[in-house]
Amino acid sequence: MKINDNGINREMTDTEIAEYQAFLATEEQKQIVADEIAQTKLLAEASARAKLKALGLTDDEIAALVG
Repeated sequence: MKINDNGINREMTDTEIAEYQAFLATEEQKQIVADEIAQTKLLAEASARAKLKALGLTDDEIAALVG
C-alpha cells in the first residue's frame, strides 16, 4: 500500500498498514452502530404509528403527533 508523506509517495510500513487497517475497522464499526440506531428509530416510529392507528387515529392526526 502506498502513502503520501509530505508530497512523496512511498510504501507504507507494516506499522502504518496495521494502524490503517485498525482505523478502517473502527470506522466500519461506527457505521454499523449508526445503521443499527437508525433502523431501531425507524422500527420504533413504525410501531408508534401502528399503535396510534389501532387506537383509531387518522393519518393526519398521527402525522400531527409524530411528525
